[in-house]
Amino acid sequence: MIQFSKLRLHGFKSFCEKTELDIGPGLTGIVGPNGCGKSNLVEALRWSMGESSTKRMRGGSRSMDDMIFNGTAKRPARNTAEVSILLDNTSHSAPAPYTKIEEIEVVRKIERDHGSGYRINGKNVRARDVQLLYADMLAGANSPYL
Repeated sequence: MIQFSKLRLHGFKSFCEKTELDIGPGLTGIVGPNGCGKSNLVEALRWSMGESSTKRMRGGSRSMDDMIFNGTAKRPARNTAEVSILLDNTSHSAPAPYTKIEEIEVVRKIERDHGSGYRINGKNVRARDVQLLYADMLAGANSPYL
């Protein structure tokens, strides 16, 4: 079975700086005080899996630009946000054409006022390609897998 192994964020919601989260086998819990970004980590997973509803992502407007770090009194706003998920496929159970690849990287990047794009292992792909990859894994942005 394919396993999430790493989540990388940069400029996504409250994560201004590059942040990396290792995801171990089994259940991974996120613990911290209110307002520290726990729910933003889960939203980063959902967003990079192809979530297109700003309402489901707790966005304040109808624009996905709400996913980009908006700035604080001490930090300027960012113009881009990027979320990367590394998938461990050492079991070689990923759907074709990824069956023989041991690590799959799925990236979604958004630029303010320009929309977002996806890459799988460095190759530009459509949102539908990402959604199909996860659907074939029996996962996805709205799946209980998360």
